[in-house]
Amino acid sequence: MKYARLAAGAVELASAPEPVVGPGEVAIELAACGICGTDVEKLRGGYTRSQTLGHEPVGRVRAIGTGVSGIEVGDRVFAHHHVGCGSCRICRQGDPTFCPSYATTNLRPGGFAEVFVVPAANVRAGAVLKLADSVSWETGTLLEPAGCAETALRRVGGADGRAVFVVGLGPVGLLYARVARAHGAAWVGGAEISERRRAAAAQGGIDATVDPRTPGEARSVVDAATDGTGVDLAVVATAAPAAVRLALELVRSGGTVNLFGLPEATDRLDTPLQQLYLRGVRIIPSYATTEADIRTIHSWVADGTLSLGDLVSHRLPLERVADAFALAARPAESLRVVVTGPAMSPGD
Repeated sequence: MKYARLAAGAVELASAPEPVVGPGEVAIELAACGICGTDVEKLRGGYTRSQTLGHEPVGRVRAIGTGVSGIEVGDRVFAHHHVGCGSCRICRQGDPTFCPSYATTNLRPGGFAEVFVVPAANVRAGAVLKLADSVSWETGTLLEPAGCAETALRRVGGADGRAVFVVGLGPVGLLYARVARAHGAAWVGGAEISERRRAAAAQGGIDATVDPRTPGEARSVVDAATDGTGVDLAVVATAAPAAVRLALELVRSGGTVNLFGLPEATDRLDTPLQQLYLRGVRIIPSYATTEADIRTIHSWVADGTLSLGDLVSHRLPLERVADAFALAARPAESLRVVVTGPAMSPGD
């Protein structure tokens, strides 16, 4: 079978025997997998926690290991790549994405493979989710990143009735804005350099978008929406350090800044600590998502509460995975880029 891997700073298509399921495992034939910003950062060398590519896959169950119940061959499913152990102190305190074993669980050999295996720990944790008939393959690839937004919003206390500003309207920023709106946010604004992505934000129900390179524009828009107090929640959905500074400028006293996008390993926060103290600003990072939050997103998509599929701008077959990565790295040209596999039929 074919699968994508990192090799000498590039994405290459390699061959390997089709993986065989062990006890408790599930093998899935790929229909589609989105390219996440962390995948691009792995290619650039900016993210070293894992070198496995592809963590937003959907497909059809191909084989089931002994001891697996509730899943059948042929089911349309989404598979989550990481799960907490569920028993350590961190998991018991409600923070499973920070569990020491969370990042050690992963799909084999990754989501960009004609066939991949979900390990037994993930299957036991409910990481193989049956897709509703109303959830398309392409929309299914967005469940995990939208789940990350759901997890983040839980960590920061939700968005109901709050003014929210998202700095960085790439695919995950756009998803965050839509999930915040589904949570009942009173006003949602955003900043984005790419004109194409600002247009997508406007179509997705964001109240106001600005180009952060225009001095004072973001502050003016936020002041108009909040009577000069600043937003309740400012979300940093990009790696640029300037985005953190803008978020701190726009958040109200007593408000929250959510570090949502993946920073570079060498980035540092340089800000007057006394001002943070006197203003009572909370800075809360959020990393990854959980099965419960992915199920919430799936139910909202299935019943029409949340619309995601229009954020997919390009889809390329697995044979062109290198081209797909190159396209995903060009924000002026793309939103969410999806790689398709053998389970994607011509009519899908």
